[in-house]
Amino acid sequence: MVVIGEKKCLNSELWHACAGPLVSLPTAGSRVVYFPQGHSEQVAATTNKEIDAHIPNYPSLPPQLICQLHNVTMHADVETDEVYSQMTLQPLTPQEQKETFLPMDLGMPSKQPTNYFCKTLTASDTSTHGGFSVPRRAAEKVFPPLDFTQQPPAQELIARDLHDVEWKFRHIFRGQLWNFFIINLISL
Repeated sequence: MVVIGEKKCLNSELWHACAGPLVSLPTAGSRVVYFPQGHSEQVAATTNKEIDAHIPNYPSLPPQLICQLHNVTMHADVETDEVYSQMTLQPLTPQEQKETFLPMDLGMPSKQPTNYFCKTLTASDTSTHGGFSVPRRAAEKVFPPLDFTQQPPAQELIARDLHDVEWKFRHIFRGQLWNFFIINLISL
């Protein structure tokens, strides 16, 4: 996470890893099409409005607006870790829409990290007594190399989540155990 002024910005690679490989964001300066009715429906659906609640309708607005994108920020919901982006748009006048526009690029490609491993943790994975297993191939690809002169080979790893919370793990190789790497939670 990067702090700009008072605003915290999420790590782009981590955000994209959570968003998935099919997600790409337009860059500032791009032209985008905004659908007010679809946005209104999305807001109504995500704010837990009752099914019978009236979705606002703006008859004077066109069904779509061509806009200039001024800013994109990446966020993660504090409760669910669901990632989303917030965009600042400015509608273009009919004259601005007619002007020739050459896009700089077709959007920000997904900045998926090349070396990562995803695992949804269960309650038993995060208990202080146990640990969780990572396939050896994934551990060798993602984690720093272990010193195999130690018995057992181990190291401490520090990871940060989407909300910049630091997690400490003990990375232990137990070659006799299904040829997996074991990660034991040290502290929260």
